[in-house]
Amino acid sequence: MTSVRIDKWLWAARFFKTRALAARACDLGRIQSNGQAAKPARDVRIGDMLRVTNDGGEFEVEVLLLSEIRGPASVAQTLYRETETSKESRQKAAAEHKALRQFEELPAGRPSKRDRRHIIKFRGRN
Repeated sequence: MTSVRIDKWLWAARFFKTRALAARACDLGRIQSNGQAAKPARDVRIGDMLRVTNDGGEFEVEVLLLSEIRGPASVAQTLYRETETSKESRQKAAAEHKALRQFEELPAGRPSKRDRRHIIKFRGRN
């Protein structure tokens, strides 16, 4: 096997839960292969550099192995190697997100009846 469809590989490497989600991400332009937007049917080869944007963040990975089947997470992690800059940027974003949560003002308790009316009015429900 010299190449695999990119949506199959992303699914097998556990970047997405389903192959349909991987294909949708490709269609939306969230996957780049060697600097170019990738369609779901594009072939992935060993040594390709991929930029993957999903709910977990933005990953920049090098393809090490090819697979069409989804295995355990320990096997999926051997399919790619994440670059150091990608790891650093994801850790920095996580630290910033964690720091922002310290300043988040949470309500003291449940909203009163008057507060609920204001919330409903604000959301546009009648």
